[in-house]
Amino acid sequence: MNAPIETDALVIGAGPVGLFQAFQLGLQGISCHVVDALPYVGGQCIELYADKPIYDIPGIPVCTGRELIERLTQQLSPFPPTYHLSQQVSTLTRLPDARFAVGTSEGQLFSTRCVFIAAGVGAFVPRRLAVEGLSAFEAKQVFHALPADLTLQGQHVLVVGDNDSALATAIQAAQDTRNRPASVTLMHRRDQFQARPDLVAALRQLCDQGVMRFVAAQPTGCVIDKQRLTGLEVLTAQGASEVLPVDVIVASLGLSPRLGPLADWGLALERKQLPVQTDTFSTHESGIFAVGDINTYPGKKKLILCGFHEATLAAFGAAALLDPAQKMLLQYTTTSTLLHQRLGIA
Repeated sequence: MNAPIETDALVIGAGPVGLFQAFQLGLQGISCHVVDALPYVGGQCIELYADKPIYDIPGIPVCTGRELIERLTQQLSPFPPTYHLSQQVSTLTRLPDARFAVGTSEGQLFSTRCVFIAAGVGAFVPRRLAVEGLSAFEAKQVFHALPADLTLQGQHVLVVGDNDSALATAIQAAQDTRNRPASVTLMHRRDQFQARPDLVAALRQLCDQGVMRFVAAQPTGCVIDKQRLTGLEVLTAQGASEVLPVDVIVASLGLSPRLGPLADWGLALERKQLPVQTDTFSTHESGIFAVGDINTYPGKKKLILCGFHEATLAAFGAAALLDPAQKMLLQYTTTSTLLHQRLGIA
């Protein structure tokens, strides 16, 4: 078990509001750690509209979700938090000294004075193939992205999905001449894709060349031999049953938000959202703040702009909680020498 990391603040969620929360904490002189279930920062901006235009960010007439995350990350650079990605916060309990003990799905522990829940509509988790018995092979033969250190030499590789990631993964595996698989198959329920046209064209060319195969089918069961997954039973679009030989399955089916363990932390919930006080955006539990789409209050609007406002007031609330004796003065980045020092521009 890892030793607990001591920190003043822990931010749950690395989406746009979580990143801005870390920035506002930095302005208050509070360092933080950030946890996110995704393997990268960005949250919904990256998962749902990475390349779609956003028109209502102040001072930016238009930017994509990806560009917004890049700008927020750059803005956060004076206060670089420690990121703990690809793990979900699983436990949160109050300690006798009023701190919080927080644990993640990867066994990382934190002891923190403040918690900021910026989890949007919940943690994004991979969609799984609904095939009985397949879950036993997760992270062994079944993956949601192709591990960089996984040897595919002589392996039967099956990629399931119709998005950019699915096609790119299948194409990469098929073109790997140094680590050549025995076979590469892309499977989707129909011969239509939501991927970029260039990826679709590359896929069809490789299929025409016999380098890989596409199968329009849906999984119905798995074949297990000596506790090893050896095949996937499928029903083809023509109504025929077939067994695809598999050593490695990559289920690239996208991500879906789940409230997950948050529902078990003893916090008051209204329709799967956290009620907050609008002066500090604190929940009913002192020291736990909720910002962004996860919170609710009269007049709440689920906009990134509103989340930025909430994160600002939450940071002030945390500063007052962490140092009650300190007089809270409103300082401006245009004139404050203290903020200039913190920003590294003094």
